[in-house]
Amino acid sequence: MNGKATTTRTRLDRGRSALGPALELVHTGRAPTRAVLTAELGVTRATAGAVAAELEALGLIRVDSNPGAAAGSQGRPSHRLAVDEKGPVALAAQVHADGFRAALIGLGGTLVATVPGSVISADPAQVLGAVVDAGAALLRETGRRCVGAGLAVPSAVAEPEGTALNPLHLAWPAGAPVREIFAERIRAAGVEGPAFTANDVNLAALAEHRHGAGRGSRDLLCVATGHRGVGGALVLDGRLHSGSSGLALEVGHLTVNPEGRPCHCGGRGCLDVETDPLAFLTAAGREPGPEVSLLQQARDLLRSAPDDPGVRGAVEELIDRLGLGLAGLVNILNPDRIILGGLHRELLDADPERLRAVVADRSLWGRSGGVPILPCTLDHNSLVGAAELAWQPVLDDPLAALGGAPV
Repeated sequence: MNGKATTTRTRLDRGRSALGPALELVHTGRAPTRAVLTAELGVTRATAGAVAAELEALGLIRVDSNPGAAAGSQGRPSHRLAVDEKGPVALAAQVHADGFRAALIGLGGTLVATVPGSVISADPAQVLGAVVDAGAALLRETGRRCVGAGLAVPSAVAEPEGTALNPLHLAWPAGAPVREIFAERIRAAGVEGPAFTANDVNLAALAEHRHGAGRGSRDLLCVATGHRGVGGALVLDGRLHSGSSGLALEVGHLTVNPEGRPCHCGGRGCLDVETDPLAFLTAAGREPGPEVSLLQQARDLLRSAPDDPGVRGAVEELIDRLGLGLAGLVNILNPDRIILGGLHRELLDADPERLRAVVADRSLWGRSGGVPILPCTLDHNSLVGAAELAWQPVLDDPLAALGGAPV
């Protein structure tokens, strides 16, 4: 092979291997221009241009054909890059104690369409059938190409089996084969692409790390309470840590009050029952109603009556319990950032200084400077995280996942 052919082949190989990393940089907002893409990939401008053009040909990104320099900038203006808002989507779904939500989510974590559902059943096949039907209807309505499907469930999901070990708040049987059921329903509905299932808080952490409050963190701890119960997740060195079999960070069953409320797990005073929406309503002296979800009832009460003595006392009680749990996690995990979701985000907003003081006082590392505690910033972050699972094969190898001519 002559020198010119070798150079061409080398450039092609570099371009192909750079497609996935390039797409991830645009997907996560870290490469807004072709110049930044060139620098981040460590390739020539010609290779970066070819890579961007191939991703555009695949319908994944848009390259601004008329670049303009920012005011006061010097040098040649660079082509701006963005995800294609009319490109493919992932079907994402989240199941919770009060029903479910299905959505279509594009690159960049963009919510394209969403619909709630109220099907509640002790039979996971019935619920997941309704979930997939709702998502398939969205695909038909929008006419968008689907890359795959992801499901978020409020349970630890064992690997590699994909079974929900403790779907306590759904009344599903322990060990329900949710991944298998979801994949079967996806195939039966004719939805394209692979199907994935994982714990909802793990997926929330993944989404926040890529698109939200966790951006730039290396070791990120996420703790959240949704409709019922408390979950946790950890991103280590940029990767979701799920343990040897997918069961890491079951933080809801940390004991924070030995004399506290009985927990579904058989223990007493767990974070799961001491800091969730039901615990807040109970501590505030309010009787939960059937009209809307417990999470919405807790949020409405907190926002409408922040100065009510009962509400104020409930805020302080839950913050103290939550802070104790977070301090223990800080001592064990030494994260560089903590993000809080669901009702915990509302508690942080209600009295950030109290929560940070409790964590600092009870953690070894808190006294030496403190760990930033921030609210999650994404709406429907578990849904976005579920979509990330479906998008991952495309991010790994766009050509193999979607097809197309090589760069």
